[in-house]
Amino acid sequence: MSTQKKPTLTTLTIATRQSPLALWQAEHIRDRLLALYPTLTIKLLKIVTKGDKILDTPLAKIGGKGLFVKELEQAMYDGQADIAVHSLKDVPMHLPEGLLLGAYCEREAPTDAFVSNTYENLEALPEGAILGTSSLRRQCQIKAHRPDLQIKTLRGNVGTRLSKLDAGEYDAIILATSGLKRIGLEARIRGELDVDVCLPAVGQGALAIECREDDNDVLNLLAPLNDNEARIRLIAERALNRHLEGGCQVPIAAFSVLETKTADSDSAAPTTELWLRGRVGEADGSVLLKAESRVTLSGTQDAMEAQANQLGIDVAEQLLNQGAGAILSALSHD
Repeated sequence: MSTQKKPTLTTLTIATRQSPLALWQAEHIRDRLLALYPTLTIKLLKIVTKGDKILDTPLAKIGGKGLFVKELEQAMYDGQADIAVHSLKDVPMHLPEGLLLGAYCEREAPTDAFVSNTYENLEALPEGAILGTSSLRRQCQIKAHRPDLQIKTLRGNVGTRLSKLDAGEYDAIILATSGLKRIGLEARIRGELDVDVCLPAVGQGALAIECREDDNDVLNLLAPLNDNEARIRLIAERALNRHLEGGCQVPIAAFSVLETKTADSDSAAPTTELWLRGRVGEADGSVLLKAESRVTLSGTQDAMEAQANQLGIDVAEQLLNQGAGAILSALSHD
């Protein structure tokens, strides 16, 4: 049984941000590891990151969501921490030398949540209503769908954002469904945005664990937390973003789905198809580029991951052929 495993390590330190959601994520991984390795001692190293300190400026103007992970990565470099638990959508596409994602965990709901004290859904918002979000991805897609709305920047942790809504600064706000569910605030969700209206962020809803790439003891420890299906989906999404040279705070959306296709005959086995959709848009919603493609997966886990990676590149190329490069380049020079 898994509870009888004896890890080589006796202690493990997890670097985490101090926000309630980040702490939930770190404690969730701690508890999963303790269920596997009851004799392991696990400590949390709580860090305030630059992204947590600067709350009056849009993330896109101060370096993107990578600001939430740099101090955690430094703690691993310095030997103060063994792993860091991240919301995958906050993790830059290129990791620092010597670090890797040691585990992609099972994915929670990847959608965006509509939160309002007055209105039932996005369609119910009156013309000119004020909608809060910190995400250019959400902004470009929602403005394309509802150009009449006013989008107002919303920063801070989940509690801070909800308090601003409750104070009447916004008619509605958009938050990640997974984050609200994880910290027990699912009741605040009026509904989830249809992915056809607002395609999720790369990696949204997924937790990933970062560690030193040469730390085999830690990698072995994390192995049971890997979700192979989530890993394939997330590799495709991150490959798309990486090929577009996009960061975490750009108007790029990508969402993949694994679908089982039944065989045409009784003797043939069903096949698994990976479907990837991607979008790039102008922040004001005036342009919204869309692309998608599918691949039938086959072979070993490594082979399927390579196929997923290539699928991400292929969909990114479609977007680049439509003009995505110019949109992203202009944004990076703003």
